[in-house]
Amino acid sequence: MTTLANTGQSGQVQPQPAQAAPFLRQVGAQFKAELLLTSRRGENILVTLILPVILLVFFASLKIIPVSTGSVINFLLPGILALAIMASGMVHLGISTAYERYYGVLKRLGATPLPRSGLIAAKIAAVLLLEVLQVVLLVGIALLFYGWRPVGSPGLAILVLALGTITFAALGLAMAGSLRAETTLAVANGLYLLFLLIGGGILPLDHLPAPLAALAQYLPAAAFTQSLQAALTAGAPFPGTALLTLLIWMILILAIAIRTFRWE
Repeated sequence: MTTLANTGQSGQVQPQPAQAAPFLRQVGAQFKAELLLTSRRGENILVTLILPVILLVFFASLKIIPVSTGSVINFLLPGILALAIMASGMVHLGISTAYERYYGVLKRLGATPLPRSGLIAAKIAAVLLLEVLQVVLLVGIALLFYGWRPVGSPGLAILVLALGTITFAALGLAMAGSLRAETTLAVANGLYLLFLLIGGGILPLDHLPAPLAALAQYLPAAAFTQSLQAALTAGAPFPGTALLTLLIWMILILAIAIRTFRWE
């Protein structure tokens, strides 16, 4: 596509390449495309929206979670919310992007003016919208069926959710942009299972063996879960250590994702 420039000395019109759209407009266009693609992946939506609900209902109804104080739902809901965020970013986004790269979709995007940072921003924004649906669904079920009531610090909870979203979406994109699609599929699901078991969302960390619990609290899943549990618990101390750990992981993983992401 060309635009017309001023005529030169020969009197002929000199063509000039059209300028690329502003960065935010590029990101907005890609964001709309990501939403359209997400709506067509019914199996992924089923996993990211329905699986967390099943986990919440199953563990809350059976009352098998070992909590020392408070209601089971007060402990369980933040953990399931954290697992839902991990499923959306690390698993859903990571695997879908890996196969887009495998089938050459990202190679075609690489020929456009959209930079890697713009693609990552658009994908994370699309995941954020999906996560809003997850939060509304899970919180609604907890309110209606298990008597949960919002306590703690809503502002801190929103901040923690945003940090967790960026962390695990960046982790998914880092894998998708540097590993083979099949490897990303295996690693993303393996990490999700690991974080489900030792992330502190379903089984409290103090019920794990001491060496494993000491290691788990420095992983992003436990830092995310503990920060969210503190934010949604009345009178809980500020989760400074967990929040700082999550922030460090976010910066580190996001930098790796932007630096190592390859279009093909």
